[in-house]
Amino acid sequence: MRPTVITGIRLASMREDAAPYGLVEDAAVAMAEGMIVWAGTRSDMPDALRSAESVDFGGRLATPALIDCHTHLVFGGNRAREFEMRLTGASYEEVARAGGGIVATVSATRGMSEDALVEGALQRLDRLIGEGVATVEIKSGYGLTVDDELKMLRAARRLGQCRPVRVKTSYLAAHAVPPEYRGNADAYIDEVVLPGMEAAHAEGLVDAVDGFCEGIAFSTDQMRRVFDRARSLGLPVKLHAEQLSNLGGAKLAASCGALSADHLEYLDEAGVAAMAAAGTVAVLLPGAFYTLRETQLPPLAALRREGVPIAIATDCNPGSSPLASLLLTLNMACTLFRMTPEEALAGVTREAARALGLSAETGTVEAGKRAEIAVWDVEHPAELSYRIGFNPLHRRIMGEFE
Repeated sequence: MRPTVITGIRLASMREDAAPYGLVEDAAVAMAEGMIVWAGTRSDMPDALRSAESVDFGGRLATPALIDCHTHLVFGGNRAREFEMRLTGASYEEVARAGGGIVATVSATRGMSEDALVEGALQRLDRLIGEGVATVEIKSGYGLTVDDELKMLRAARRLGQCRPVRVKTSYLAAHAVPPEYRGNADAYIDEVVLPGMEAAHAEGLVDAVDGFCEGIAFSTDQMRRVFDRARSLGLPVKLHAEQLSNLGGAKLAASCGALSADHLEYLDEAGVAAMAAAGTVAVLLPGAFYTLRETQLPPLAALRREGVPIAIATDCNPGSSPLASLLLTLNMACTLFRMTPEEALAGVTREAARALGLSAETGTVEAGKRAEIAVWDVEHPAELSYRIGFNPLHRRIMGEFE
């Protein structure tokens, strides 16, 4: 196939070894068979590419297509009533202990068919795609039986067949203890989490294994059992950790070579050091911080100091982060967590790819990566974080230029 070259762009390649944003003025990107074959300043383009078909984007900004690396996109129902409860003073933990929270969504999800779950999730997925997202991670975790967890994962896989988007699935049966196992979390792990993981793996439904390490969920010892089984199956792991308290979950995740540890508001210095040593990505979730009206900020200065890669994501879910806009997440990360616009954009491109184990495929615009590019009606990449409630996407390129 002959290459196609896009020109008339300012390119924020997001390459780590380049200038801020990897910014290239008057750039060109050559694509063939779904891959980037060359990217750089147009004047440096090889002669062999100068006769290729080209498309001029009139000076617009191009970036890697965006990546939402932490979502719970497949679920049933909503939790608007809990939103009201929290506004009257109830904490996230109080809502959960009163029978709300995750368990409320479990009941709604169990009652829905796979087709209905797909239909509902497509509405949220289309919002993300419309903002330039080309890769989305989707977790299970609202079924909490073997059959219902598999149903969720099948629905997630189908989303990637319904739309031109890469879907990565995470098995999250260790999300909450369902009512029928209340007070007996170990039995739930033995009878549901572990056999369900093996069934999901056998069916090819799972790309990684996740869990929720918190006082209202699972201990580090329980999560270690889950991770040991995952690793025996050759599955990478990740963990919701240090969101409401510091149980040492991030340190555990790092010791298991986790791709990421997520939330991290209560992460301590030992956890930061462990993540840095292991190369575990910190995934920060400002939507949950905002929705729960948290005041404990994640330790951004320590993460920067120790060189921990930082990604951000919507955490789209029905309870703690009913957020389906990755562009708004960029603004939240800057405004709430004081990340720079460059850090935020890296957090939904290069570092988000790292958090999903996809660095070799996507996350930057350079030769050898997939041709996954977003073209924006803006002049400078900082505008993507600066604007609120504004979507300047001009075009999303996903593998092929059509």
